[in-house]
Amino acid sequence: MECSDTNTNSTTSSTPFSHSPSSSSSPSPSPPRTPPIVISPCAACKILRRRCAEKCVLAPYFPPTEPTKFTIAHRVFGASNIIKFLQDLPESQRADAVSSMVYEAGARIRDPVYGCAGAICQLQKQVNELQAQLAKAQAELVNMQCQQANLVALICMEMSQSPQATVQQSLESNFITSTPSSYQNNPCFLNEDNNPCLLWDHPVWT
Repeated sequence: MECSDTNTNSTTSSTPFSHSPSSSSSPSPSPPRTPPIVISPCAACKILRRRCAEKCVLAPYFPPTEPTKFTIAHRVFGASNIIKFLQDLPESQRADAVSSMVYEAGARIRDPVYGCAGAICQLQKQVNELQAQLAKAQAELVNMQCQQANLVALICMEMSQSPQATVQQSLESNFITSTPSSYQNNPCFLNEDNNPCLLWDHPVWT
């Protein structure tokens, strides 16, 4: 009996709290749900004619604006191989892998025999030709630099010798211009009869 009384008391005591004004007030409105974002199917799902899932592996790398990108890769590798290949890679490497697959597929379509290996060989040939041209240009540049150095050395040598030559030429010109006047002013050269310097030509004893 005591247990039943306690139960009735607890029920009666709990009922007022359930009908309290605070609990009877209207519940707070729940935040409005964001409308689902409608994502257009990726180019891969469009071409494959399937529903594009929310977590489609191909959607980030084959947008609907670039359908040719997936068409080229799908034609060579196949959709299942592309999906399997991307799933085995971390997300940080998937974009580079897709670019490589698209490039290799395009090269294989252009050149079914060699594929991207043919393009690589052609580019390597161009690199070798450019390296040969660069080496030739560098050799010509070194040759021109040597010629310039020799020319500068020759000019410096001529400039160092030119003052001595001018001094020597000036001395010679001064000697030539001064010699006739000295001869004319010298009485020994004026007259042979009156020239005492010529007395030595006549014998002293007759």
